[in-house]
Amino acid sequence: MISRRDFLVGTAGVGASLGLTPHVLRALAALPQGTLLQRAIPATGETIPVIGLGSSATFASVARSEDVTALRAVFQAMVDRGARVFDTAPSYGASEAVAATLVNQMGIAGTLFWATKVNVAGRGGAAADPAAARAQIETSLARFAQPKIDLLQVHNMGDPPTQLKVAREFKKAGTVRYVGITTTFPNQYASLIDVMRNEPLDFIGVDYAADNRDVEEVILPLAQQRKIAVLAYAPFGRTSLFRRAANTPLPEWAREFDATTYAQFFLKFCLSHPAITAVTPATSQAKNMIDNIGGGIGRLPTPAHREQMIRFVDALPALPGR
Repeated sequence: MISRRDFLVGTAGVGASLGLTPHVLRALAALPQGTLLQRAIPATGETIPVIGLGSSATFASVARSEDVTALRAVFQAMVDRGARVFDTAPSYGASEAVAATLVNQMGIAGTLFWATKVNVAGRGGAAADPAAARAQIETSLARFAQPKIDLLQVHNMGDPPTQLKVAREFKKAGTVRYVGITTTFPNQYASLIDVMRNEPLDFIGVDYAADNRDVEEVILPLAQQRKIAVLAYAPFGRTSLFRRAANTPLPEWAREFDATTYAQFFLKFCLSHPAITAVTPATSQAKNMIDNIGGGIGRLPTPAHREQMIRFVDALPALPGR
């Protein structure tokens, strides 16, 4: 067993390699043939793989546990199949610290597109202390133990004037490559739109799923217009899509865009919107990471497929209480 404490102090080995369990073997067998698609970051033209890994939800839960061996298998599955984008945040419990130590021990930190966040603003629109924001970013840099963080985003619209300014200081100094801002709260969309219209941004991060399409109205078209890259978060509706589809077979026509599982179906829906640069679902299981990568391989849904997918998802049984 590899404990979280061992990872953080760097005294344990990196643990067992990716285990070829029956679950993993089945995921490998179902993986579509081909290479993981890449999309360009509009600000520079640099390309990144369209499927990445998030570190909230189940990833964060395992990071808090005493045995984080499973996360090594997730990272191994990820990099072995060409995925590189890893999204984290200091507020995701132990996720950033555990993941940073782990990828450095594995020797893969330099191959990842490391995206983290900053937010020291209080709740309810409170102001952020610039010195505290700088200290949080310095901590993230120290954890990652690499010369640069690829992407630094202001988390959940925390005092954008103050924290975007601090983030740009690090970009100007060369220790951050791209700067952006995120929210997964609809009541913050108006503020996000205002920032997108008035601030130079390389990236935004927003919630987007087949059952959560509000950002299609203004935010995604504006990102295209302003040449801002988009990371899509919560592509499974925070598991609502899996729960709604639990007793419904995957439609045969999903094979027309190379989706063989519901995870691939839902991820391909997100990627079929041209504004989306990459999708970063969180997972703590290697078999799910492999399945997710399948969402970025092969054909994507056409506009006609998207309409078909929307009708299909909207017709799925509603969850109790919704």
